[in-house]
Amino acid sequence: MSLITEEQVVLDLTGADRHEATRRLGERLVATGRCTDLDTFLDDVRKREETMATGLPGGIGIPHARSAAITEPSLVFGRATGDGGGIDWGAKDGPATLVFLIAAPEGGGDAHMQMLPKLARALMKKDFKAALAAATTEAEVVRIVSAEVELDQPAGAAAPAAAPAAAAASAGAADRTGAAAGSVATAEAPAARTLNLVGVTSCPTGIAHTYMAAEGLENAAKAAGHTMLVETQGSAGSKPLTAAQIAAADAVIFAHDLPVKDAGRFAGKPLVDVGVKKGISDGPALVLQAERLVAEWDADPRKREAAAHAAAAAGASGGLTSKVEEGASTATKVRQWLMTGVSYMIPFVAAGGILIALSFMLAQVALGQDGAIQIVKYNLTSTDQFNIAQNFNPVSLTSWAALLFVIGGASFGFLVPILSGFIAFAIADRPGLVPGIVGGAVASTMGAGFLGGLVTGLIGGFVARWVSGWNVAKGVRGVMPVVVIPLLSSLITIGLFITVLGRPIKGLTDGLNSWLTGMTGASAIVLGIILGAMMGFDLGGPVNKVAYAFATTGLAAAGASTNAPQLKIMAAVMAAGMVAPLAMALSTTIRPHLFSEPERENGKAAWLLGFSFISEGAIPFAAADPVRIIASSVIGSAVTGALAMLFGTTLRAPHGGIWVLPLIGNFLLFVVALAVGVAVMAGIVITLKSRETNLAEIDATATV
Repeated sequence: MSLITEEQVVLDLTGADRHEATRRLGERLVATGRCTDLDTFLDDVRKREETMATGLPGGIGIPHARSAAITEPSLVFGRATGDGGGIDWGAKDGPATLVFLIAAPEGGGDAHMQMLPKLARALMKKDFKAALAAATTEAEVVRIVSAEVELDQPAGAAAPAAAPAAAAASAGAADRTGAAAGSVATAEAPAARTLNLVGVTSCPTGIAHTYMAAEGLENAAKAAGHTMLVETQGSAGSKPLTAAQIAAADAVIFAHDLPVKDAGRFAGKPLVDVGVKKGISDGPALVLQAERLVAEWDADPRKREAAAHAAAAAGASGGLTSKVEEGASTATKVRQWLMTGVSYMIPFVAAGGILIALSFMLAQVALGQDGAIQIVKYNLTSTDQFNIAQNFNPVSLTSWAALLFVIGGASFGFLVPILSGFIAFAIADRPGLVPGIVGGAVASTMGAGFLGGLVTGLIGGFVARWVSGWNVAKGVRGVMPVVVIPLLSSLITIGLFITVLGRPIKGLTDGLNSWLTGMTGASAIVLGIILGAMMGFDLGGPVNKVAYAFATTGLAAAGASTNAPQLKIMAAVMAAGMVAPLAMALSTTIRPHLFSEPERENGKAAWLLGFSFISEGAIPFAAADPVRIIASSVIGSAVTGALAMLFGTTLRAPHGGIWVLPLIGNFLLFVVALAVGVAVMAGIVITLKSRETNLAEIDATATV
């Protein structure tokens, strides 16, 4: 069935205001059976209008909404007439004469939804709008719209990354001289050079503004002689920009009304950040602003270096990756799925771990050495003095310790469900959340631990993606996202885990915990060496993150013990992760003549990054001299990991570096282990750099 039919065309649209006109258009959807409850749909449209007016420059109105009252994606076209020359739809340049009511089912997601971005982009074309204004029959309107929105074309996962050449030619010049007239776009531009630009667009519903803004930016960039790729985070899905495309970009433009997904990918690039409507009406001005930013950065390299430092710090603190790179290998996809779950889980680990650590500190002050054991008796369900909700005393240190423990324990209780849920989310998007989270909760209840969470996350994601791809009857589409997908995917995933997979995975988990509990002496040191070397190898990359994930997921199994092997592993991992940036900071301070001026500046920043457990602070040095720096980092970090395990240092907090020093068991020995590793790495770096310098001097002398 087409998105638009002759019954869904009104060539003489009238109304006292846009709400009355929208009702008249909506009545056509009721007449064609595509709307089951007109008032419900109109309420949804009005809520969307309250979020942001849907009138656009050039006499266009695009009221739109997702609604449970809509059975399939549909369009209704109205051409406004009357003495006023149109209907006020909230645009600053005057009333709307061409109105498209865009109606989408609440779930969305089928092939028809891929056509809506094409309509939004078509509305940016002058010839398309002119043809609609001149149409004399309903059939002519349907033919004009269908030529731009062809239902028989294959539907991809997202709107095209680049606009067709014809669209750019028809709209680019007009946009550059018209929509942005009077804006900064009319000012003299900086010295021209061809730029590679990237951008992201989004709007609250992801139906129209998202794609029109993308078209506007692409047209403006083409008219200015640049190339531009836009990631549309809208209803038709999102084809993410690849890491290579972002790395090659000279500047970034965000035109959005929703938070940009995984915005950390763009850190370190000149950024223009505006609302989505600016992308539609002021594309040339935004491109000019990007040109000026690039020119400023080219003229002052310090700005680019400062952005690189900020990007390193931001990347370490948790940019979340919830999608797989285009064309990635199977191994890369699996790693990205798993790291998505770990990334979403870390805040729960941090909150729970720090609260429990503080709880045990207070308990030891209030109750002595056995305070940690006694405080675990407190909960919210007991019927005696250990019910913290009924017996909280604000002047009692014990009560505060118990309160912190209960909250921290509750946070820890979500570790496996969140890990599982967001692994499934990375595979299947939103449909994966229910089987993933519920499956993780069941795995935790069965005692299968984080290994069980990994399994339920993977199974739940694949099953949800499979069910989501079913080609079902129209009447079932509306209930697929809210009933069918979560019901079937949860039943299959959790049923399979309980009856087949749960018990062997629990046995494996119990075996792993027994091995860790019995780990002493040489075995502990060897593990410290391995984990330390992993932390120092790629400085925040996949190998580093695997070691870190191993440590953080083990924290939940530590229980009330203050000397559990899992706590020792966490201390060793964090200490090792601090070595590289601190060693490079020390090296540039002791032997500054061995390093370039930018490296010396990086060294100053590396002090803070290292003390804050941000391994990425050493990346600029490793990028410039990978063999010597990485080899030195692996050795120094391995030494620290081994010493931390040998000394029996412990840590419940999964992050924080020197700032959580009071929470570290045997913290003086922790500092000793860190200092030794930093000294070892700095010594190796200085020795290798000095040898290189001496050889260069010998070569120069021989040449003379």
